[in-house]
Amino acid sequence: MTDCGCELEAENDEQRKTLRVVLAINAAMFLIEVVTGILAGSTGLIADSLDMLADASVYAISLFAVGRTVGIRRKAATISGALQLALGIGVLVESYRRFVGGGEPIGVAMIGMGSVALIANTICLKLISKHKGGDVNFRASYIFSANDVIANIGVIISGLLVLWLGSQIPDLSIGVIIAMIVVWGGVRILKDARNERE
Repeated sequence: MTDCGCELEAENDEQRKTLRVVLAINAAMFLIEVVTGILAGSTGLIADSLDMLADASVYAISLFAVGRTVGIRRKAATISGALQLALGIGVLVESYRRFVGGGEPIGVAMIGMGSVALIANTICLKLISKHKGGDVNFRASYIFSANDVIANIGVIISGLLVLWLGSQIPDLSIGVIIAMIVVWGGVRILKDARNERE
């Protein structure tokens, strides 16, 4: 029996379908969360929304790379890692700006939006986990989704602390932590892309 490549094409189609779903979820959540973060004055929510934007961009790049050569997939992963690094640094700058500018965030909004984002990212993680053993782009996507779940829990906890303490420090702290997670994820992806073999 000749190898028609049908199994590989079916796998590629399944990967594309998964990436389209998680891309749509992350793009929608970015828009909702960035507006909520600005209205609530929350660095944590803004940081998390930028992380959603980074994820949506990475999923779009990964969608482009599905079924292509290893070299193209490696370049796509490198772009994804660099984007993560840039957005993580941007969040650190925003955290500093808000620290200097002051202003207490709205804790209830942080808790509510963080909970919605947690549900969305848990769905994404479950979908992506089916493909986490795949190429470098799916490994990168799994790292993003796992980091997002951790970040969402952090936003919820910091929202509770903002309510309890009446201070912006927990919000700024989670913003910095999320930024560091994003930067570390970017470094891991760049390293993984560099080690990907033809």
